[in-house]
This record gives sequence, structure tokens and C-alpha cells, in this order.
Amino acid sequence: MRSKLFVPASRPELFAKALASAADALSFDLEDAVAAERKPQAREALRGLLQTSALSAHGKVLIVRVNAIDTPYFGADIEAVIQPGLHFINLPKPETVDDVRAAAAAMAQAERNNGVTTPVKLLLNIETPKALRVAAELAGADPRVAGLQLGLGDLFEPLGIARREPLAIAQAMFSLRLAAGEAGVFAYDSAFADISDAAGFRTEAELARAFGFLGKSCIHPSQIALANDVFRPSDEEIEHAVWVVQAAREADLKGLAAYVVNGKMIDPPFVERARVLVSNAARLGLLSDDQRAALA
Repeated sequence: MRSKLFVPASRPELFAKALASAADALSFDLEDAVAAERKPQAREALRGLLQTSALSAHGKVLIVRVNAIDTPYFGADIEAVIQPGLHFINLPKPETVDDVRAAAAAMAQAERNNGVTTPVKLLLNIETPKALRVAAELAGADPRVAGLQLGLGDLFEPLGIARREPLAIAQAMFSLRLAAGEAGVFAYDSAFADISDAAGFRTEAELARAFGFLGKSCIHPSQIALANDVFRPSDEEIEHAVWVVQAAREADLKGLAAYVVNGKMIDPPFVERARVLVSNAARLGLLSDDQRAALA
């Protein structure tokens, strides 16, 4: 999920274009992108899309950002969009463990009502100082939680923190990544509002990747290629990871816990990272025939 494109649910004319895009994931938005008077219409348009049997043929990760749990829209959103084939509910502004558990309970009920047999996962937006402080607790509140997503605009603007301040961005990213690591879930990067600033988007995405984030949110199709490129493992990274995985197999047979690969000392944490990278490369179709054979 290198790239995740936001799609306003109130604009069904964009649905087909989004599905045909190069984004790994689509996040249909019922929250900020939809005015209050248009939410019922948007909700029904999205329900219709999610009930389309051909949707799975596109191979996208499908996400819906619903309205926050303390709004009058949340219950109707969940009942409408929990459909077979949906992968994630993106929950905005959770601040307590009870928020997360209540959302998970509503999702479970909607699954029963709508005949959904594969549980839909939760991606939590971390958008307030409190949520960032207790992010690991929020992530551990329910088994449905699979990831934490940073919301820098909502986090920074009310505090008067400049959205483009590098030190603030780095600190927020690092804090979220450690919280996600503690809970055993993935971390996902924030949206970048300046569509015309491709260089700024890339710089922020590169920082997120350096901090171990899974990918970056996109608010415009022009940002998709940038995110896909930044979060694509390089050929050199893939080659090194394959060597590490191969060396780990040989070391296990010899009972070695630490060894050298290409001049670098390798022990279990490096092996774990290499295995994740190889898995991602395989999923993206980036392994060569020789590499696949070596790993077989």
C-alpha cells in the first residue's frame, strides 16, 4: 500500500477513474470531503459501488473514511459501507480505547447484518495531541486495528505549528512509528495539501519511508506516481535483502546467530527487516527469476 488516493464519496463520477489509477489503495471519504447536507447521498453512492461484484477485479485495497464516532453520521456510515470486499474502515479522531472498541463493535454488528464473513480492519487516524500520546494504547484496543495514520494538518494547525516545519514533522512521524511498532501495527503517512509542490511531497514521503512508514496518502492523482516511486524498494535493497535471507537460512543450519553479508554484520533484527522487504518486493512483482529461485 505504497499510495492511498482519497476519493470524495460525494463525487461518484470519479469512482471509475480512481479504480483505473495506479494507486495501491483507494480511500473513499465520507468525512471532511463531504458537506453535511450531501452525506446521505454520498453514503448511498458508496454503498452501491461497494456492492458491485466486479469491484474485486481492480485489485485495490479498499478503504472508507467514515465520520467520527461522536458524530450523528457514524452509525449510518458503518451500516452502509461494511460490505464484502471492503478492507479497512479509516476512523478519524479516536482519542480513547473506548472509542476504538465502540467502533469495532459497530463494525461487527454491521458485518452480521450485511453478511460479511471476512472481518474489516481498522486504520486509526492520529490527529490530536492526546491521540498521539496514547497511540499505542489505541492501536492495542482491538484486534481489528491494523494501522495508525498520521494526520498532520489536524494535529498541527490548532496548535499553531507550521505544517511544513521539518523538525515538527520528523518528531510526529517518529512518535507515531514507535507507537505503531509497540502495538505491532503499520504506520501510514499523512496527506500533503500543496498539490503543485511535487518536490515537497517527495521529500516528506522519503522521510516517512526512512522512518519505516508503509506508504503515503495522496489527495490528487498526480501524487500517486511519486508515492509509488518513493516507497518502491530499490533493486539494490532487494538484492541485499535476498542475500540476507539466503544467508540466514545457511546460518540457521550452522547454529549461527550473527554473521556478515556484504561487509555488514547481520543478526535477527536485520533478518526480519530483510524478510519483510522481500515479501513486499514479491507482492509488487519486483523479484527476478533468479531471486525467486534462490528463495524457493
